[in-house]
Amino acid sequence: MTGFTVNAHRYDPYKNFNFRVLIDGRVVLGVSKVSALKRTTEVVKHQSGGVNTFEYKSPGRTKYEAVTMERGITHDRDFEAWANSVYTYANDSATDLANYKKDLTLEVLNLKGQVAMRYFLHGCWVSEFTAVPELDANNNGVAIEQIKIEVEGWERDTQLGEPSEG
Repeated sequence: MTGFTVNAHRYDPYKNFNFRVLIDGRVVLGVSKVSALKRTTEVVKHQSGGVNTFEYKSPGRTKYEAVTMERGITHDRDFEAWANSVYTYANDSATDLANYKKDLTLEVLNLKGQVAMRYFLHGCWVSEFTAVPELDANNNGVAIEQIKIEVEGWERDTQLGEPSEG
């Protein structure tokens, strides 16, 4: 068993460097890093009145971890504009209560650039924004801006099948 049904010849998993992020249906250019999609369900422990030596466990509340995205600084202001919809230096009255939450799409691509997996991230908003990173004249690297996105939930697109690589 290879884990692939359409491409039975394939035995290697998808690579972690081939992906894209969509906000408002548009691909966000330059995203070089996305943290893991992670959810945690609390464990509720309880005992039965007659059997106190045994502990039962059941699922409790589920929380979705924030997602961090990084990209090289350009003149594209999409991250900054989204972060400013939550808060701007002007004052709280500039908060865009109607549009600060967005649904995002994260797509994992195969080496041919075909969408292999798709996740929908719901109720996302920016809780942290790094406009300019630490600058260092002794370093040789790309200046990276970063956003931390709070996520209310995510789900895999189960309608998307395995792409044919033949």
